Amino acid sequence: MSGNNREIIKIGSTVRVIKKSDQKTGKISEGVVREILTKSKFHPHRIKVILEDGITGRVKEVVNVSIKKDTSKEKLL
Repeated sequence: MSGNNREIIKIGSTVRVIKKSDQKTGKISEGVVREILTKSKFHPHRIKVILEDGITGRVKEVVNVSIKKDTSKEKLL
């Protein structure tokens, strides 16, 4: 799946990204999405994310969509 549409990229999804420093070489890095930086629903140059290992890049491809529930804001009873 392409990385232009924000709606298919979820926190916890496995993606392949291109870092800015690797744009000329085309080197791809793979990891799990920690945070989505692009706010718009669509971006012609792809959606920018931060991976769990700290790499920031634009999503080239979504490998595995995972819905990770954020429980950090839920109250424990």
